[in-house]
Amino acid sequence: MPTNPNRTSGILLPAFSPRRRGDLGIGDTKALKEWIDWAAAHQVGFLQLLPINEHGAEESPYSAISSVALDPIYLTLDPGEIPGLTEDDVAAARADIRDEINAPLVDYPAVRRAKRGLLETAWARWPDAGPIWQAELAEFQKAESDWLPDYQLFRWLMEIHGEDLTWDRWPEACRTPSGARAFLAKQRALDGELTDYRLDFHAFVQWLCFRQWRSVRSHAESRGVKLMGDIPIGISWHSCDVFFERDSFHLDWSGGSPQESMFHHDIFLQRWGQNWGIPLYRWDKMESDGFPWWKRRIQRHTEVFQLFRLDHILGFYRIYAFPWRPERNGEFAALDHPQAAALTGGRLPRWFMRPDDTAENKAANLLDGTPRLQAVADAAGSAEIIAEDLGWVPDYVRPHLERLGIAGFRIPHWDCNEHGHPLPGHLFPECSFATYSTHDHDPIGAVWNGCHQALHHHPGSHGADRTLTILSEFAGIPRPTGGHWSRFTDGIQWRLFKSLFASRSRYAVLMVTELFGLGDRINSPGTTGGTNWRFRLPWTLSEIEAHPELRATGHKLASIIGITRRG
Repeated sequence: MPTNPNRTSGILLPAFSPRRRGDLGIGDTKALKEWIDWAAAHQVGFLQLLPINEHGAEESPYSAISSVALDPIYLTLDPGEIPGLTEDDVAAARADIRDEINAPLVDYPAVRRAKRGLLETAWARWPDAGPIWQAELAEFQKAESDWLPDYQLFRWLMEIHGEDLTWDRWPEACRTPSGARAFLAKQRALDGELTDYRLDFHAFVQWLCFRQWRSVRSHAESRGVKLMGDIPIGISWHSCDVFFERDSFHLDWSGGSPQESMFHHDIFLQRWGQNWGIPLYRWDKMESDGFPWWKRRIQRHTEVFQLFRLDHILGFYRIYAFPWRPERNGEFAALDHPQAAALTGGRLPRWFMRPDDTAENKAANLLDGTPRLQAVADAAGSAEIIAEDLGWVPDYVRPHLERLGIAGFRIPHWDCNEHGHPLPGHLFPECSFATYSTHDHDPIGAVWNGCHQALHHHPGSHGADRTLTILSEFAGIPRPTGGHWSRFTDGIQWRLFKSLFASRSRYAVLMVTELFGLGDRINSPGTTGGTNWRFRLPWTLSEIEAHPELRATGHKLASIIGITRRG
């Protein structure tokens, strides 16, 4: 059994998923503190969250409108937490969305409406908040002056022109930074008091966000639990960052991934790939400037998180790019390459800057990625970095990450040798992050049962049989006699969990859905809307502790963490 003291365990718990008595239909900072206490009581070393930066009309945590600003949807709006709010204010807001609060999924429009109303009420009463609160807000504005004024202006312009209207559709006079600032000056001349009232509202909201999240971190540290964040590879095209710093981005190219035959439901994905719509970085410009944007992004992130996941780390070396934005995908879905090129002036989706098709190109991509990731590592300081390195990983990536001390992912049923056998857990690299699933995949129980069902309907399904064989071999589960696999059972579940936690990997993580035997999926790549990013746990922590079987799940987890010598 490995004895590395750095080996630790985590639970992936999106910030929107927890429930608590008195919430407003979504997970919040108070609920996360409750889960930190639960983690500490069950020997769990860290809670892994998804991105918490503010996102706009597209309710995806990977489509942020700011690389620094935090999303107020996670604020705890209890009296005492927010100056100026009363019990009656919160009770009225809860009554207005009672059905949405109790719903199985997050209703983002209802939650945002309720929380925005309470924040506006608190801001209207701000003159009576008292000098201590007011001085704290003023100090926050001073400390965050490198990003906050531009953010305030951007959010104010969103407010004026419509929250759902993207900046490229604002009145022409406001579509550039200089135009936006001129418009601000004009509005201040007309009504400076009202203009500053609205600008300062957005600073007030961010102060509350950072105040509460710093408190969450402080609470986690006091309980010996770490918080793991997530930094997306891109930033929304319609973000404050792109609006004000557009010379650091290629606005005519959208990042994504190449075509994948597995997406049978979508002809565009099969023919062209995933077009994420994120503008590409002008890495040459960023590097010549000393990577200030990345340093600011990482340093603010590590004020809350002691470790973080770098999304799509392959994009730091090269990224697949589309010469059109996702809004135009429908035009290209059924076209061949010559037809598509006729609409784009000859440009087609390609690897940017270059593919990994030759030794020379691989070397060049590695050379490009080195200063970029080194800048991230330098900005991270003592924070631990985990690389999401899934997909078709070039052979130079994982050795490079190991040299930088960045842990890559290991998914047992994907890591097989040339003979189809899974890599035993004791041979996993120490600098790695072991998990069965991510937010983009089914929980392991759903994977198992999906394979079982496929074999029931199609007994010759080689892929399903192979997946169950690999999982069983990894966990030491005997292959059934006669070839008839059973459905997922409690025994299978805990054998799989124990084998994952017994691995040599520095980090071993379960999704909260896996832990409690739920089949819900957090996100389905290549789709928008629907149930994506809306999963809520069916129970509060109080209900979990009051339920004998659910409470026993936590005790079993703590026992396995102890047996496998994790923290």
